[in-house]
Amino acid sequence: MTGRWAPSPTGEFHLGNLRTGLLAWLFARSRGARFLWRFEDLDGAVRPEFYDLQLRDFRSIGLDWDDPVVRQSERLALYKDAIEELKRRGLTYRCWCTRREILEATAAPHGQLPEGAYSGKCRKLTAKQISDQERSGRDPALRLITEGQTVHIQDGQLGAFSGAVDDFVLCRGDSTPSYNLVVVIDDAEMGVTEVVRGDDLLPTTPRQVYLSELLGVQSPIYAHVPLVLNEAGNRLAKRDGAVTLQDRLILGESELDVLNHLLSSLAIPNIGSFQELHETAQDFESSNLPTSAWVFDLKR
Repeated sequence: MTGRWAPSPTGEFHLGNLRTGLLAWLFARSRGARFLWRFEDLDGAVRPEFYDLQLRDFRSIGLDWDDPVVRQSERLALYKDAIEELKRRGLTYRCWCTRREILEATAAPHGQLPEGAYSGKCRKLTAKQISDQERSGRDPALRLITEGQTVHIQDGQLGAFSGAVDDFVLCRGDSTPSYNLVVVIDDAEMGVTEVVRGDDLLPTTPRQVYLSELLGVQSPIYAHVPLVLNEAGNRLAKRDGAVTLQDRLILGESELDVLNHLLSSLAIPNIGSFQELHETAQDFESSNLPTSAWVFDLKR
């Protein structure tokens, strides 16, 4: 088996990021699996200094990975090839809709689709309407043609989940490949067999499973885990206060203290040294994990 961790280098990790990364590492190492690191760095918010800072923080709490680090920004040819294949098969169309127009649309031509799903408006444009859009100067996105199929998933942590697949974006108007495309290509090409990530990404999974089937690649096993929340019940963010590793060190905690906070939140006994972490991984059982989000007390 092969697991992976795929953060975006857009800022320092906060405790929620580190906790999810720790979980991905524990899932892989408990099975004796390889564990890979991939930077999802196609986002315009990427900042160069955070590549090394994120790697440093991961190492600082005793975690490691196998093989050289991969960057999506160095793999654009792979994504282009996949897009060209889908074009050749007649499975794509151009879309000029803005985000606002999509959110305001109420019609769903394929039945019950998730909130924010695309209505398929540009799929039904006439030749004249397409010509008008081409003259508008707006760069179109490229969407996948689907029929609103319902995809059923057996999640390793959350159990059965079903979701309808809309005509989702493959490539944005600025030619950047979409998240749903690149993760499918990357996981298949890297041999990833298990994906552990935050449960906020569960609704995107049917799209990825569907695209995997279209491209003839094997979908990984998925395990979606609860996020870390602040005391107000919102997703933890750096604006909440001292929530990064460096913040906690400034407050007088050690790297091992931070790791033990994370382990405690997972109902895993604390350890006395980083050398014990691999033993902890050997004893790890995902069935014993808490099923609810961890609310981090900033006053601790």
